[in-house]
Amino acid sequence: MSKILIACGGTGGHLAPGIAVAQTLQQSGHDCRLLISQKQVDSALIEKYEHLNFVKTPGRAFAGGVMARFASAWSLLSGYLFSRKLIQEEQPDLVLLFGGFLSVGLGVAARTTGVPIALHEANCHPGKSIRLIKRLATRVYLPDGVRLKGLPPSRVKYLGYPVRHDVKHSLKVDAWRRLGIQVPHKLLVVIGGSQGASVLNEWVLHNFTDLAKSGISVYCVTGLGKSSKSTIHEIDRNGEDITATMVPFSDKMGDVISAADLVLSRAGAGSIAEIIRCRAPSILIPYPFAADNHQEANARMHEQHGAGLVLNQSNFDQLKSEVMDLIFNDWLLSKFKSNLERMDRYDSCRMIAEDLEALCRASSLAHADRMESTV
Repeated sequence: MSKILIACGGTGGHLAPGIAVAQTLQQSGHDCRLLISQKQVDSALIEKYEHLNFVKTPGRAFAGGVMARFASAWSLLSGYLFSRKLIQEEQPDLVLLFGGFLSVGLGVAARTTGVPIALHEANCHPGKSIRLIKRLATRVYLPDGVRLKGLPPSRVKYLGYPVRHDVKHSLKVDAWRRLGIQVPHKLLVVIGGSQGASVLNEWVLHNFTDLAKSGISVYCVTGLGKSSKSTIHEIDRNGEDITATMVPFSDKMGDVISAADLVLSRAGAGSIAEIIRCRAPSILIPYPFAADNHQEANARMHEQHGAGLVLNQSNFDQLKSEVMDLIFNDWLLSKFKSNLERMDRYDSCRMIAEDLEALCRASSLAHADRMESTV
C-alpha cells in the first residue's frame, strides 16, 4: 500500500479529477490525502465524499498588481512551509498535482525532500502552475495532442481527464426523476462551471419566456452565491406548464447533464469531460477572460471532434437562435451523441491510478537500492 498526497483544490476543475483518482486509488488499498483550498466551492463539493481524507491548505490564486503579487508570493511561501511540514509528518511515496495555486508549494516541498512528483494538466493550454513546476516531475499527464516544451517524451503520458465515479450517463427520464423535475418536451441544462457564470444565468432569465413558448424547460446551475433555489413557471403554446429550475449548486452533476437534450456551458476541461461522460450534446461558450484563453482551446478541440458547437461570448446575441435550431434538430443531436460515445473510449481513472502505482513501486525499489548501497 502506498501513501499519496494530492493537491487538487481551488476550483471544481482541479478538485473533481483529484477526487476521481483518489476514489480509484483507495479502492486498491492506497492511502490518499487530498489538499484542498479554503474556498466555499471546495467545501461544498467534498460534502458527499466523507470516505476520503481532505486537508484544507492555505493559499490564494495568482493575481496581477503589485500588492496582489506580493500577497501571492507570501501565499506561495506559506503553502511551501505547510506542505513541507505535511510531507515530514505523512512520509508520502508520491505527490500528485492537478495545477492551481496549491500545486506549486507542494511540488517544491516534494522536490526538496526527495518525493517523486506527478502532474496532471487538463486544459489544451497548460496553466501557469504546471509550466512553473513541469521540470520537477517524474510524470506529466496531458490531453491528447498537447505539448510542453522542455519535457522528454519518456515523462509524458496521454491518459485523459479522470471523471468522478458518481458522474455517469443515465437515461433522461431517470435523471429527471432523481432531480425532481418534470419535462414535457425538451430540456436545456445551463452550467457555468464550479464558479457559475452570471452572463448565462441572466440569459436564462431574459429568454425563458420565449424558450417556454417553444416547449423548452430549463435547469440552470447558477453557482454558489449567485442565486437561491427557485422555480419559474411559464405556459407553452399547448397550455402545458414549462419550468426553469434555478439551483446554486448540485452534487448530482451526472444526473444534471444526463437529463439534458442540450447543455449550454462554459468550456472548462472538467465540464467538458463530464459532458462527454454523460453523452450530452452542447453549445460551449468559452469564458473570454480565462488564463491563456484556455477555454477557447478546449472548446475548439471539442467542436473538432464533432461533439458540440462553440459560440463566442462576443456573439451572445445569436445564442437563442442557436439553441432553438439545435435542440429540435434530432438528427444532429444524435450525431453528436455518437461522437461523444466514441470520445469516451477509456477509463482515465484506472489508467492513471495504475501508472501512479508503478511510479510508487519504482521509487520504493530505488530507495531500497540506495539504502543497501550505504550498508
